[in-house]
Amino acid sequence: MKTNPIINEFINDLLLIDEEKTKVIISIRKIVLKLYPQAEEEIKYGGIVYIIDKRLFTGIFMRKNHISIEFDNGYEMSDADDLLEGKGKLRRHLKIRTANDIKNKKVEYYLKQSYGN
Repeated sequence: MKTNPIINEFINDLLLIDEEKTKVIISIRKIVLKLYPQAEEEIKYGGIVYIIDKRLFTGIFMRKNHISIEFDNGYEMSDADDLLEGKGKLRRHLKIRTANDIKNKKVEYYLKQSYGN
């Protein structure tokens, strides 16, 4: 996994807020970086966002009751199981509440679509 002191510090801060949710964020982060090793990570909008070729295509955000994985092109994504949420013009998101949701809500499947893989 990439070593980025700013991201690592952010994750350490999240651990102080909610250790369980932060462990889920770390797992999701590993999936993103496995699929998109070329992606740049930044802290924006209160979460970790991923950018390739100046396009912010996905982000992971800790919310009060869940973790949100946001997709900039979510409206274009295949969603046969109707797991994506959001009614905006472009974006959609997955709400992840437990580590099991990573598999149950097909996080890797949606992340593979998020940058046109």
